[in-house]
Amino acid sequence: MKILVTGSNGLLGQKLTDLLAPREDIRLIATARGEDRYPAGRHQYTFATMDITDADQVMEVISAHKPDVVINSAAMTNVDQCETDREGCWNLNVNAVQHLIAACEANNVFLLHLSTDFIFDGEDGPYKEEDQANPVSYYGDSKLAAEVLIQKSKLSWAIARTVLVYGIAHDMSRSNIILWVKNSLENSKHIKVVNDQWRTPTLAEDLAMGCYLIASKKAQGIYNLSGEDFLNPYQMAMMTADFFSLDKSLIEEVDGSVFSQTAKRPPKTGFIIDKAREVLGYQPVSFRQGIQVLSEQIKAAATK
Repeated sequence: MKILVTGSNGLLGQKLTDLLAPREDIRLIATARGEDRYPAGRHQYTFATMDITDADQVMEVISAHKPDVVINSAAMTNVDQCETDREGCWNLNVNAVQHLIAACEANNVFLLHLSTDFIFDGEDGPYKEEDQANPVSYYGDSKLAAEVLIQKSKLSWAIARTVLVYGIAHDMSRSNIILWVKNSLENSKHIKVVNDQWRTPTLAEDLAMGCYLIASKKAQGIYNLSGEDFLNPYQMAMMTADFFSLDKSLIEEVDGSVFSQTAKRPPKTGFIIDKAREVLGYQPVSFRQGIQVLSEQIKAAATK
């Protein structure tokens, strides 16, 4: 099977390369707007420059490589940036998806698109796949609009929705709540962490595996791919401090009113993942196990 991944320089894109490139049954084409940032020589795969906001380039690359599956992991995901740069957000999160749909339709390609819990208003989470979407931010609006385009297309398609993805990319440029808490407490820094936003945080490796399971089966429809633990950030911070034996007195429990954010956040999202378990065999780790995975990766990175 030939799989083309967009956004291969991102966190999920790099985890998909880790997972797919070594497999003998997969031929991976990794694509990104800039140069390939994956460590040279680690795995054998094909890299192609592809800006998904460029319709001609998308058609050219997909027509040239003729993958069986495209996994679209590219997006503008900074929620506040999406609120202030609405044109850029819509171009990357919606118009680009239309370009991918056109190229996949022309080449008979299965499209797996990544979406988000932010399509929901967070009034009644955790959510099932069939629950009613009602975004409260422009980011959520854009991701829902892309879902609608895909569902109205003539494609064979799947949508994988996920929640608060955490992990470590090879360039270590992207932080997450575990690294932020660990680094802050190790430096004796007092931090404020909210207790009124609920999520099911997702280890990036689990999300990559869920995407592979969908792609390998060409499993059509919408799938919730997240962790199983329903937690707020304060609980996540305390669990991180416990794991690394750090000073929890430095963590102050606050509510969201303490922070001024451009975009509104849904208070209680998170996912029910029964469908992914039953149809795909998806089995995520617990949040504590996720901390363990990151701990081992931090140690490995320090020895290189």
